[in-house]
Amino acid sequence: MAEADKSPADASPERVFLSPPHMGGEELELVRQAFASGYIAPMGPQVSAFEEDFARVMKRGHALAVTSGTAAMHLALRVLGVGPGDVVLASTLTFIGSVTPAVFQGAELVFVDSEESSWNMDPALLEEALAHEKERGKVPKVVLPTDLYGQCADLDTIKKACRPYGTRVVADSAESMGALYKGEPAGKGADLAVYSFNGNKIITTSGGGMLASDHGELITRARHLATQARDDAPHYQHSQIGYNYRMSNILAAIGIAQLGVLPQRVEAKHWIFDFYRQALGGVPGLEFMPTTPHGRPNHWLTVILVDPDEFGVDREQLRLALEEGNIESRPVWKPMHLQPVFQGSRVYGGRVSEGLFERGLCLPSGTQITEADIKRVVSIIKTTRR
Repeated sequence: MAEADKSPADASPERVFLSPPHMGGEELELVRQAFASGYIAPMGPQVSAFEEDFARVMKRGHALAVTSGTAAMHLALRVLGVGPGDVVLASTLTFIGSVTPAVFQGAELVFVDSEESSWNMDPALLEEALAHEKERGKVPKVVLPTDLYGQCADLDTIKKACRPYGTRVVADSAESMGALYKGEPAGKGADLAVYSFNGNKIITTSGGGMLASDHGELITRARHLATQARDDAPHYQHSQIGYNYRMSNILAAIGIAQLGVLPQRVEAKHWIFDFYRQALGGVPGLEFMPTTPHGRPNHWLTVILVDPDEFGVDREQLRLALEEGNIESRPVWKPMHLQPVFQGSRVYGGRVSEGLFERGLCLPSGTQITEADIKRVVSIIKTTRR
């Protein structure tokens, strides 16, 4: 049929994306101001302002704006002295950018499974891992717990487990801006915390990240490394290897505007989660990611588990049914210990994260999603059940 001959009934429904960017309205004006200032490249007033605003909102003493969450994690491990042969313990249920910086530094990655009650790093398994790694002859240098899908890991318990070993904690809070842990912003309490402003995050600069800490000397060292480790000299002089990791002034201008609407974005994510839960909470064979009593997640993505025996189809069949309806959904992160690139890596546990990957599905959760869009998602899920 020719395009001109198509009737409205023949048109595909509009695409519903998983978590697209959502601008707040002030971004263009702040970008215009950045252009007018003449600071287009890295370094400029918007970068400093974004760092100061972020540190204030996240209740951290210091913050460093960089090109990505992965860059922030790389700097965190570098300033904590992670190097060849060191052991780094990390959540296995996470995005790969959380852990590859340990590989960049030549460290050995050892993975820790999730707990069923939160899907985050299991503190009991972490205790076991710390003790066992010490027995093997290497006390882990750093632990990297991920705040999965916007729910904070049990940071106090993790820090308590690490304290006898002198192991440092870097919170992967890339997904949890706006979430709370015991009333405090995500990542607070860790030696360093990493955040992401990728296009699918709750706030975005299109690409970018932030490293935050209450230890000013760590951020000072990271800032030096992020600017090619240039020495204090009138010419370009370098006494150590650094990186080109600083965020541009233009992206920082976008970040300032996005940070201003973070509370509204969190509330929108909660509305989306509640809508899905009310619509699907009673459907046999479906359950939602649990919420822990020690915090308030930001519900970056609403995630369900599909029991194929009770629901009648498995997670992948449901995903394909949604895709046929022009709706984007995505399986839960594939655990790192199952990734081909980490084949042979050691893992403590594994059963929980493997089960979550097999059954978990992330539903469209963008903060511009409409009630009609969510009802489309819900309708397909209900009609797909056998």
